[in-house]
Amino acid sequence: MKPVVGGWSLRRRVITLLTVVGVLLIALAGAEAAMAARNRTQIDAVLNETGPLRVQSQELLNALLDQETAIRGYAVSGDPADLNPYREGLEQEKSVVVGMRALLDDYPQIGQELRIVEERTAQWRQSVAEPVIATTEQRGTSAGQALVTERARQQFDGVRSAVNDLQEEILAAREQSADNVRTSSNVLVVLLIVAALVVVVAGAVLLLSLDRMVIRPLTGLADQVREVAEGDYQHGIAAVGPPEFIRLGEDVDAMRQKIAADLAEVRAARERIEWVNSQLQKQAEELTRSNRDLEQFAYVASHDLQEPLRKVASFCQLLQRRYAGQLDERADQYIAFAVDGAQRMQRLINDLLAFSRIGRLTTGFVEVDLNKVMGDVAGQTEAARQYADAELTWSELPVISGEEPLLTNLLANLVSNSIKFRRADVPPKVHISARLVGAEWEISCQDNGIGIEPEFADKIFVIFQRLHSKDAYPGTGIGLAIVKKIVEYHGGRVWVDTDVPEGTAIRFTLPALPGDIEAAAVADAAGEPNAPTVGDATPSSEAPAASTEQADGPDRPDRADETPGSGRTGDMRETVG
Repeated sequence: MKPVVGGWSLRRRVITLLTVVGVLLIALAGAEAAMAARNRTQIDAVLNETGPLRVQSQELLNALLDQETAIRGYAVSGDPADLNPYREGLEQEKSVVVGMRALLDDYPQIGQELRIVEERTAQWRQSVAEPVIATTEQRGTSAGQALVTERARQQFDGVRSAVNDLQEEILAAREQSADNVRTSSNVLVVLLIVAALVVVVAGAVLLLSLDRMVIRPLTGLADQVREVAEGDYQHGIAAVGPPEFIRLGEDVDAMRQKIAADLAEVRAARERIEWVNSQLQKQAEELTRSNRDLEQFAYVASHDLQEPLRKVASFCQLLQRRYAGQLDERADQYIAFAVDGAQRMQRLINDLLAFSRIGRLTTGFVEVDLNKVMGDVAGQTEAARQYADAELTWSELPVISGEEPLLTNLLANLVSNSIKFRRADVPPKVHISARLVGAEWEISCQDNGIGIEPEFADKIFVIFQRLHSKDAYPGTGIGLAIVKKIVEYHGGRVWVDTDVPEGTAIRFTLPALPGDIEAAAVADAAGEPNAPTVGDATPSSEAPAASTEQADGPDRPDRADETPGSGRTGDMRETVG
């Protein structure tokens, strides 16, 4: 049953939780900032307003006391110098009052008390101080002392009482400011504690939510996946939690179903493969038995069949020699057909035996000098070259690893093929060259013969494939098939280069020896334009590696004694480039 995907997603839940916590923290931070600003203002009031006011009120009292004392002294002594403290106290009083008024904007009650002090001080100065000074100056100390009465002292006590009221009001304002500072500080601490609690609660809620919405669903999903990974591919995976996890569970279950389906296909394919392997095993056994039969057949063909075929050919030739001209023309024609058929059958059997033995009867790979091989090829094709007035040349050829008899057969087939498929009235020219391409030697056999059309380039290496009648060009059509098999046995490939302007160019590759490859690499690194490992003296176009080659398989050269007009030997030219 497929779970229903609904509700808030994990992203939405986390964002909502973080948003709520963020809003709370921002609100608390704003409240704390406001409270901190208020607290700073209150502290400033204590330190910069009420504190200085207390000091200035005391200075004001001292200035008034100095004035009262100076008036008493002057009334006793009559010395004008005793009035200096009075005048200094008066200046100090004015200065202190000005300083206090600058701090009284937020304290109207203190301002009221300060005005009372100023009024009483002015009354005392008008009714006591100034009359004492004037009387003492005019009438003497006795008259001045007479004015310093109990009533004068009481009037100054009223001034002192007003100053005390002023100080008490300042003290009360200071205490209020201090209480405000303590209150705002406590509120600020409470706000910090609340913010910490919000963070702690939010963290706990987040952890619990992650455990319920993330960890548990993921753990359950992992357990189910582990069961599937242990081999229970039919175990359905059902996820719970936020919609993302449910979709993840659905995707994982879809993957499980796909894997289960693929495994079912693999099991079915394995069963089919096992059945095919059993059939292949039977076929391999059948092929082994068939190969034994073919080897037996090859032995019979090379011994038992050859003997009666030689007898047929020999006696047909005896009939041809002894009774030529004695019978009618048709009898001579029949005998000639029999002789030709027997000889062609012998050549066909020999070529088939040679084809079947390639790679089966091996002498092991050795280092073979292709220059020496070309010398042997020149000797084998001498009769055909003399008859066709052919010219055989080759450039410096490499030393490669292979079987010398097979390589000799390979090059002899190519040279014979080039001589056979010549143009009328044009002396054949055959050139063998080689060049190093990567880790392989590319060897070319170039002639000036009749050439091959591109559409037939893929057919000439097929066994018994002929592009001409046996009357035009004799042979069994198996020579180039032998060439292809020998090249592939040596680990190379063979093709026809159809881009040459004249004649036919058959190219094949053979693996190069490590020494030649290293020498070529050293020469390339040294920047030598003509590396010694590349012995090709003939331009060669790059042909596709998979292309195939020339026309009718050049089985073996036509011998002079098998061709009409065999008395002609021609001028044989053999050069080594």
